Amino acid sequence: MINNSVAIVEDNNDIRQALEQIIESSTDFTLAGSCTTGEEALEKLPLLNPKVVLMDIGLGDGMNGIEVVRELKAMNPEILFMMCTIYEEDEKIFEALRAGASGYILKKTQPAKLLDGITELIQGGAPMSSQIASKVVAAFQNNSLTASTGVGVSLDVLSKRENEILEMLSTGLLYKEISDKLLITTETVRKHVYHIYEKLHVTNRVEAVNKYFGR
Repeated sequence: MINNSVAIVEDNNDIRQALEQIIESSTDFTLAGSCTTGEEALEKLPLLNPKVVLMDIGLGDGMNGIEVVRELKAMNPEILFMMCTIYEEDEKIFEALRAGASGYILKKTQPAKLLDGITELIQGGAPMSSQIASKVVAAFQNNSLTASTGVGVSLDVLSKRENEILEMLSTGLLYKEISDKLLITTETVRKHVYHIYEKLHVTNRVEAVNKYFGR
């Protein structure tokens, strides 16, 4: 049986209930359960065994969402994490990606796009809001990410096609729209975006270059 269950980790009651309604109203996904704190998520999510977790970053006074992703991804690598947050700061974005998140969208994302993002994630993509893609583009164009992110990655790490796709994502284009413009399949777009995210997971410039050259 295909596992299309989604769990939610969100401390704001109104937002959590809204996300629950979005998932429950969908014919493609089931709601595995919800958690309000990082500590609860660490305890419950391995038992719920969701395919996807929508993870907030700010979770009150306890563990934050990035810390939870880091711990759970190490124990349950098959779970896919998509950050669903208000934070647009570069440091938060790249810290979440390094922790093991495969997608990063903003809470103001429309419900239809949120569901599309979950679908993309399950199909091997790495969805991100256009605002987040813009920051990723800017980070690469600045030639290296700041010391606060712990990452040094240059544009050279990305292929010409990956750069092209990232630029299109930053304008808000969907995978299907990108595939139409580039005359490639949506599956190919997904693979390119996934590779872009993989390259963001490296911790320094040397590691990035080594990874690029297969060392």
